[in-house]
Amino acid sequence: MKSTTAFLITCCLLFGCQSTEHQQADELFTQWNSSDTPGVAFAVVQDGSIIHQQGFGQANLEYGIPITPTTVFHIASISKQFTVFAIMLLEKEGKLSLEDDIRKYVPEVPDFDKNITLRHLASHTSGLRDQWELLVMAGWRMDDVITTENILKLISRQQQLNFDPGEQFMYCNTGFTLLAEVVARVSGQRFADFTEQHIFHPLDMQNTLFYDDHEKVVKNRAYSYYQDSAGYKKSVLNYANVGATSLFTTVEDLSRWTTNFSTAQVGDTSIFRAMNTPIVLNNGESMGGALGQFVGEYKGLREIQHGGADAGYRTHLSRFPDQQFAVVVFSNDASVNAGGLAHQLVDIYLADSLEVAPEPAEKAEKETELNITIEEETLNSYSGNYELQPGFIINITNDQGQLYAKVPNEPQRSLNPISNHEFSVDGWDGTVAFPIDSTGEISVLKLSVGGQTMEAVRVKPLNLSPQDLTEYTGRYYSEELATTYILTAVDTGLVAKHIRLSNISLAPRKKDVFSGDTWAFGEVSFVRNTNNEISGFQVSSGRVKNLLFTKVESISPTNN
Repeated sequence: MKSTTAFLITCCLLFGCQSTEHQQADELFTQWNSSDTPGVAFAVVQDGSIIHQQGFGQANLEYGIPITPTTVFHIASISKQFTVFAIMLLEKEGKLSLEDDIRKYVPEVPDFDKNITLRHLASHTSGLRDQWELLVMAGWRMDDVITTENILKLISRQQQLNFDPGEQFMYCNTGFTLLAEVVARVSGQRFADFTEQHIFHPLDMQNTLFYDDHEKVVKNRAYSYYQDSAGYKKSVLNYANVGATSLFTTVEDLSRWTTNFSTAQVGDTSIFRAMNTPIVLNNGESMGGALGQFVGEYKGLREIQHGGADAGYRTHLSRFPDQQFAVVVFSNDASVNAGGLAHQLVDIYLADSLEVAPEPAEKAEKETELNITIEEETLNSYSGNYELQPGFIINITNDQGQLYAKVPNEPQRSLNPISNHEFSVDGWDGTVAFPIDSTGEISVLKLSVGGQTMEAVRVKPLNLSPQDLTEYTGRYYSEELATTYILTAVDTGLVAKHIRLSNISLAPRKKDVFSGDTWAFGEVSFVRNTNNEISGFQVSSGRVKNLLFTKVESISPTNN
């Protein structure tokens, strides 16, 4: 113990407090310092140099290969800023313009009678439906081999936009797949080759590539995992598409990329300024989305960031240009909150620069309360479904005195009381509250995160008789997806059956409207003809609105 203490004192004398900062950083990741779990790699960059980097846990659980700062990760949506950068390099050469219509380069995109520019694609304002949700609706599994060709064919069949270009912001992976295709067609090179030649090689990012071949061997790669009651399982990813995702890199290499924003070894300040400028919608309003990145503030400091999540990979990159500082966090464990860990690193290394608002006395009191006990009857009154947006349902359940929250495509999370009606969310930086309205009822759920509060309206259960449900049953076909669902009636509502997917439960919410229990089938709204007969339904989810299925055959109750 004495020798360790002496060593720490010596380090502090020689290097100031930095060694203590490094220790604090490492302590954030100790739970993954194991030979039995996936793990995390991170890097901290200051003034163009990596001042600390580490790896914890295993890159491959089957062979016991540890994670290091040179382990290669699939970094998911952080890829998008590289796609935008490639487009802007071509614009700098005069080979295209961000104001060009996408159909100039990819004529397979349908003519929606709207001008969809490359800028719209790069800023999530195109109105196009999201490729992942379309694929799942069409019967694809997310661990299928999915190529750029598959995605382009699906885009070519679309008949409707979510909204007019430039009118709204809605996160859309489709736009970045199209941008990568534009780079390939304009340059005459595979997108992976163009980015290698013009970005990765000049920046000495030797372990970085866009992965467009699912059979390609990549040395030192990490495989991804998720955990269930049986332990860790492989979370398989077979993407062979690029632009929106599929960048393979290391925390070391991505640190070199962060430095380029100040050194301009590749590109120039005009490109960086354009990428870092928040977009403006048609109505003149601005928001945090920029080109392939998000711009905002963190505790008083200007921050440019993006995160990523595919299969079991969880990644985050935050840059603080005014401090010449950046943090990179990669994980191959689906339960990891990479963004939260990244900001904890920021808290450690930029502690002297951060503005930390004093907590209200009321909140401080709540957090000092211990062993809060809430009556079972009260917890049961909170249970139910709450709609945050059309098709996005937050499900609250009470299991033997423990409240849980479940949202589509995310694991169930426990809610921990900080007062009789307010709860913190396990593994997530936010709170959930159940205010009592003027009638004494719980009619909304209040979700608070990042200084913003959103309301989710409670969905009251609608009981339909078997006879009522029968009129919704039948075979339904989507021309846009070239796929069929069969809807049958059960005691609790409807079941949507697809030849390749697990059955989807549809619960009645109001007349002709049902809620699905999967992320890509959030809301099903039935359409009636002039004779008041069911003629089809429209599906909406987080990033797909009103996709039409036409009823092609009724099903008799005996075959239901």
